[in-house]
Amino acid sequence: MTDAGRSSVRIDVWIWAVRLVKTRAAATEACRGGHVKLGGQPAKASQQVRIGDEVRVRIHGFDRIVIVKQLLVKRVGAPAAAAAIEDRSPPRPTAIEAAQVPQRPRGAGRPTSRERREIDRLRGR
Repeated sequence: MTDAGRSSVRIDVWIWAVRLVKTRAAATEACRGGHVKLGGQPAKASQQVRIGDEVRVRIHGFDRIVIVKQLLVKRVGAPAAAAAIEDRSPPRPTAIEAAQVPQRPRGAGRPTSRERREIDRLRGR
């Protein structure tokens, strides 16, 4: 449901309404945890979002970058939610790309100093 008389909506309500998170509580918690950014700055749950704003939400380790096209205050169906945002998220890595990331075997214990330096070198630190 849109609210034509409004010029802004709380960011936690909006990310819940456009189905970026499952619950309103999860939206508020994401804001508190610093996983939501409005215009590149961390956003508090009560911060107002307007049409044309860029919202970044970190979900499951990946950033969703969306542009606000429509203000929503109630949760809507998936087609209406898709119409309310412009998705500019980068594509997620494929399963093949994810499999190429080296991983330590489970139970291998703490890495030695040499192994830690090699890990840092692989990660580009």
